[in-house]
Amino acid sequence: MKVSVDLDQCEANGICVGFAPDVFELDDDDQLHILAEEVPADRRAAVEDAVAQCPKAALKLL
Repeated sequence: MKVSVDLDQCEANGICVGFAPDVFELDDDDQLHILAEEVPADRRAAVEDAVAQCPKAALKLL
């Protein structure tokens, strides 16, 4: 499973970072970065929660 972000939709509120800080990171300019585009199997549930909770629906699972 892969995760992607639509940076035009992302408002950098960090909810996803709270669910999976090993997969998502906000930099000093409040830009979201995906640290692990290929989601490890043991982190799948956390990433699915992050995607579901994104208020702007900026995250997608592929």
